[in-house]
Amino acid sequence: MTSSGDVHDAAQRAADMLAILLRDQADDPGQRAALTAVLRAHGEPEPVEISATDLGGLRQAALTLAGVFAATDAGDAARRINALLAGRAHPPRLTSHGGTTGWHLHVDGSDDAPWPEWFLTSSGLALAVLLAERQAPPGGFCASPSCGRPFVNTGRGAARRYCSPACGTRERVARHRANEAAQP
Repeated sequence: MTSSGDVHDAAQRAADMLAILLRDQADDPGQRAALTAVLRAHGEPEPVEISATDLGGLRQAALTLAGVFAATDAGDAARRINALLAGRAHPPRLTSHGGTTGWHLHVDGSDDAPWPEWFLTSSGLALAVLLAERQAPPGGFCASPSCGRPFVNTGRGAARRYCSPACGTRERVARHRANEAAQP
């Protein structure tokens, strides 16, 4: 989870990291800098350093995690989360990273676990809790053809289709304009 222990923050961190890891991978230093910024913004304790090897492992982890965000229903999401955690997650443990953060849960091997292991297990745990809370897929990918960004479902209402109100509005305006243009 995050150093604050908030499951919603941990799930959002997963979506933010996934958005970086799934896009063009040509710029390793730029991608590492963007990931470092996300981790710091979500309260990850210093030092936050991602090596080229870490980045390769994080990219592989992102491909696995993307399946959870692509799940079509709660059962599909649960199967994907269970598969993600199977053989990777360790018994839950509380940590404060030597007193540098508040107490929070981890299911990775240790406080010094490699970034890919930590990313998959902490994200899997957060998404599992959200699925159990909502009884629905914990996230998705933006339905806007020009976006596709991953997002987290945290509300109690209907499932989201777009990552932001801006994407939803852009798509509604485009549909409206297309309908107007099609009328004689």
